[in-house]
Amino acid sequence: MLLTEAELHSLTQLVHRTPHSLLGLHPLGDGSGLVGRAFAPDALKVELVPVHDRKLPAFELKRLAETAVFEGVTTKATQVYAYDLVITWADGTKTQGRDPYSFWPTVGDTDLHLFNEGNHRALGDVLGAHLTELDGVPGTAFAVWAPNARRVSVIGSFNQWDGRRHAMRQLGSSGVWEIFVPGVAEGALYKFEILDAHGNLKVNTDPFGAYFEQPPKQAAIVWNTRKFQWTDAAWLEQRRQTNALRAPMSIYEVHLGSWKRKSGWEALGYRELAGPLVEYVRQLGFTHVEFLPLAEHAYYPSWGYQVTGFFAPTSRYGTPDDFQFLVNALHEAGIGVIVDWVPAHFPRDTWALAQFDGTALFEHADPKQGAHQDWGTLIFNYGRHEVRNFLAANALHWCERFHIDGLRVDAVASMLYLDYSRKEGEWIPNQFGGRENLEAIEFLKHVNYLVHTEHPGVVTIAEESTAFPMVSRPPYLGGLGFSLKWNMGWMHDTLGYFGRDPIYRRYHQNELTFAMLYHGHENFVLPLSHDEVVHGKGSLRRRMPGDDWQGAANLRTLLGYQWLFPGKKLLFMGGEFGQSIEWNSGAELDWWLLEAGPYHVGVQRWVSDLNACYRREPALWRGDYETDGFWWVDCGDHANSVLTFIRYDRETGSHVLVVLNLTPNLLTGYRVGLPQPGRWRELLNSDAAIYGGSNQGNPLGVTAEDYAVQNQRYSALFTLPPQSVSVFRAE
Repeated sequence: MLLTEAELHSLTQLVHRTPHSLLGLHPLGDGSGLVGRAFAPDALKVELVPVHDRKLPAFELKRLAETAVFEGVTTKATQVYAYDLVITWADGTKTQGRDPYSFWPTVGDTDLHLFNEGNHRALGDVLGAHLTELDGVPGTAFAVWAPNARRVSVIGSFNQWDGRRHAMRQLGSSGVWEIFVPGVAEGALYKFEILDAHGNLKVNTDPFGAYFEQPPKQAAIVWNTRKFQWTDAAWLEQRRQTNALRAPMSIYEVHLGSWKRKSGWEALGYRELAGPLVEYVRQLGFTHVEFLPLAEHAYYPSWGYQVTGFFAPTSRYGTPDDFQFLVNALHEAGIGVIVDWVPAHFPRDTWALAQFDGTALFEHADPKQGAHQDWGTLIFNYGRHEVRNFLAANALHWCERFHIDGLRVDAVASMLYLDYSRKEGEWIPNQFGGRENLEAIEFLKHVNYLVHTEHPGVVTIAEESTAFPMVSRPPYLGGLGFSLKWNMGWMHDTLGYFGRDPIYRRYHQNELTFAMLYHGHENFVLPLSHDEVVHGKGSLRRRMPGDDWQGAANLRTLLGYQWLFPGKKLLFMGGEFGQSIEWNSGAELDWWLLEAGPYHVGVQRWVSDLNACYRREPALWRGDYETDGFWWVDCGDHANSVLTFIRYDRETGSHVLVVLNLTPNLLTGYRVGLPQPGRWRELLNSDAAIYGGSNQGNPLGVTAEDYAVQNQRYSALFTLPPQSVSVFRAE
């Protein structure tokens, strides 16, 4: 036996950190020949045979001291050569194949250096499981980061889930473990068996897994996410050349599992959804679809916000190829795709990221820093280079592999503040004694910079509910670097106003006007999202006061105000046709309502026409974030609850007038100031009969008179329909 007792013990007890240095084929120390070793539990006989040059020696490896280690020596060669292991197993079967311990590492020193310093932009191409070919041998390279583990093995359908078969090697001090397993093809199931820092044996999924079994199963699946044939090159080129801030953006927010379903309770798959979803979104005129998180998650009621597989689209609806098919179909139809991305937290499941190698690897060890009070989840350690790299590379991965057009970043406020939802004494101040999470702030700047420079045209959108400054300003100006920010204040104030009985609205008109006082501080999205139709809040339709007629009129006016006010638009599914009940993620939307009466069809048609008008009129979007793109004509008529404002496009000189009558009273002969003379044509009227309204309005338009009011040189008399929004353009 050429092994020392300590070396033999390390192999038999599976605690050797670099088993490749002992197993495989190696020159003898005196240069007289070669020694071959294999670790083959349950084997009866092991032979080593050459695969390229049959003149090279074949020889048998003998079992060492009743262990699973086999060793043999040949003096007929001194240079290592390619070989197969021919193994006769205890059940009498015989296998032949290349030895996993005969290959060089598949992860290079440059990759390891970049990862450890936090700057590997294609980390998903290095860690995880990747189909590859070495020395003409097809197989899969496995790599995982577990710096404090005592041993890591890959287990799977290819080795009977036996952690003794494929113990991995640790690559220097990088904390990365690696092995190439010949013959492992696409579709193979696998996990990592980890002897953790405390000597406990645990089984984990792959943090970089590209595809997983359907929950509650947890195994990762070897998958090639590069083989899909994309046909959206024209879309990507157009996106690259478009300034999203000066382009129309109306977003249809979708929970993929409950938009539409098959008969019964089975959700549609990615490919099945492509046809009906593309057609529906195109008919309604939305520019983008935003999916609630689609990264793999074990707990379905989390709606995807408790991610267990950050690099994998959930397998509930199909393969990664199927998801790519859906994105490609949307792009071919001219529809952008935004996904919710969740770097703010992750669940406590120890088979996923939590305590991955027996230590707080991805999270903070101190619960004052590493645990979310509200959600029972863990917080990433943004100051650790490898964790920052994991998340940043993940953001780029969704853009590169899945051609995503935007990342909406969830719960940004919880990342920015160390005392988020914490009482005195439950948090640790930063190095300067403040409450800001300086590491998270730098991480967000870093990610936004990478996304915008690596994938020009892709937008990043912050769900941020505080007054943290310059969220949507570039890092070189001191901002966080997001393209856009959700305007949570606008949402809260607007829904509060529209939820009031119209008789009281005269006392609360400031709720609709306040947003313009801070509008110039950020690039805002106006969201009416899934969060506003859950947890007992009721649907948008049911939050509107009044009977069916008034409720539908209120909803149309609310949506009209959203579409015509400065900022990009977001509406959660169901809101576009007045879903009656609160959203239920376990059932499809109540599509039958479209056959139950005129009001739901009217709301749906109104949204379609709103989108058409919005996209057709540059004044409604090109100047969203310019000081002359909006001004109030009159926001002070509290007695009548009337608001009037102008949207302006400096490139074309186009003026669009918006008039809101926010009570059920018909107002006739109502004078409104206008910035230019001539005919003003009625473009939209939410009270039109085709929407279920009373059909009052100004179908022939109005003509401006040389009569100055409201600081405008001209004016005209209007009929203001009850509970309505009307839109006019100067001809």
